[in-house]
Amino acid sequence: MLQFLAEELQRHILSFLPYRDILRCTLVCKTLRQTYISCSELQYIVELGGQQLLPVPNAFDNRTSISKRLQLLRDDAHAWFKIDIHSFETVSIPAHNKMWVVNGHLCLWERHENSTTIFPILPKPSQYTIKHDRSPMSLLSDPNAYGFDVLMDPSQNLIAVAYATVDDQFQWDDERLYIDLGTLDGGGIHPQAAGRTLFRSELPGIQIGDRISTDLGKLKLKCFGRHIALWRSLKITYKYFHERLWKLQIWDWQHSTTSSSVLSAAINPACEEANDFCFLGNDRLLIFNDNLKLYLIEDTSQAPQLLACFLLPVSPTRIQCIYSMDDTAHSWQPRTAQQAMWTSDPEHQILSVVTFSPSLNFIISTRIFFDLNLFEGMLEAIPWRKWGPLNARAFQTPTQSLRNISVGGNRVLLAFTAEDTIDIWYIPRKYKLRVMDFSPLAVERRQGQGRVVKEPSTIEITDSRTRESSKLTESLTTSLPYVEIVLDQDRMFEYRGFEGIWIDRERIYFASSSHL
Repeated sequence: MLQFLAEELQRHILSFLPYRDILRCTLVCKTLRQTYISCSELQYIVELGGQQLLPVPNAFDNRTSISKRLQLLRDDAHAWFKIDIHSFETVSIPAHNKMWVVNGHLCLWERHENSTTIFPILPKPSQYTIKHDRSPMSLLSDPNAYGFDVLMDPSQNLIAVAYATVDDQFQWDDERLYIDLGTLDGGGIHPQAAGRTLFRSELPGIQIGDRISTDLGKLKLKCFGRHIALWRSLKITYKYFHERLWKLQIWDWQHSTTSSSVLSAAINPACEEANDFCFLGNDRLLIFNDNLKLYLIEDTSQAPQLLACFLLPVSPTRIQCIYSMDDTAHSWQPRTAQQAMWTSDPEHQILSVVTFSPSLNFIISTRIFFDLNLFEGMLEAIPWRKWGPLNARAFQTPTQSLRNISVGGNRVLLAFTAEDTIDIWYIPRKYKLRVMDFSPLAVERRQGQGRVVKEPSTIEITDSRTRESSKLTESLTTSLPYVEIVLDQDRMFEYRGFEGIWIDRERIYFASSSHL
């Protein structure tokens, strides 16, 4: 009966439907298809859903029409298949220990100087510049402080540093570990922070008086929205024995400087680096080791709630999660009209899980972590065959693979080994670049651009140290659809000096030695 209503009513009713249902209606009724074709608002809903984006609340400019927004979305999607990597600009990079790109800004940390540098890369006239002169800003006022890790989030004007105070012998322990918060543009206390310093909680079940010492090992600091998390490995020495474990604590830094949201577990010393984590939106957390554990973190006054455990098909000795953190709906800084209109949907993004021994790259759709009804009765241990093959793509990667990939929303930038350029140590000498787009509309409407990959792919799993087949699983078949384009068949990049790659909505960044 919908087709007999006035066209204005048809548009209004269809606008409440998910984008896939709108498309289904256009396939079964000529009248509704004509309504869709003549309505920019419905096409905009479909384009947003198909690219798996969300509109940013209260960000629309009344002067920007729906048809203009629609055209911007479509132009942005198609532009990735027309990138000319011969057209580039070079930016010099100061000395640093750690480098990353976020929201079009280059973030550098120099550990020994306890300083950071952050500036926009090739800034636009409308882009806010955090550090005009690129000079480092002091992180810590305590001269006896040693920085372990730093995070910088330009979208929230936030800087956080994990550090410990050291004694005269330059020694420290877990008892003297702190996290300080500040602003990127001035270094003062963040106006949205509950306080300057976040305080740690003691590990559950461990009595302070029973310990002789607690030594820090690896440490990671990450942030998403109102949550900051600190992961660290520890060696706890008792009178007659010692143990190694990891601890993760999560703070709602905008509302409290304390937290009871703590997780911990024992570590196999040979696999200390086979642990990582990432946020999925504002209320979920994934922890990676031999499996993927999904937690609910809505309330930081209590321990995270385990929702499900997803089993991996391999047991790696090293693992790293690469996930896009660039898109934040609530930003403190001025934006251009295009930047302010939409953000990636955390329920429909891509994350990359890179493992070593075996050396594999799993590209996984986050949708599987938000639809747990599919696994009723299996949540304590969901087998790979039940969740992985249809929701992931697995690729074999070079040994030095942790810097060869970047994720931005539903796009993946991959530096893959050029044929016949691997040395006797299985280290590639040259790379080529390719972009993979996993959004549904890219697969359905590539319009002759790129190569659509829908068929399953099978790889043989080998141990990257011995090049022998793994005894756990001889082969791995996955089938998440995507569109792929090799950016230039003839252009190759040297491995020597290669530091990393990043992708955002508009650009690709390739870091090599002292320049970007």
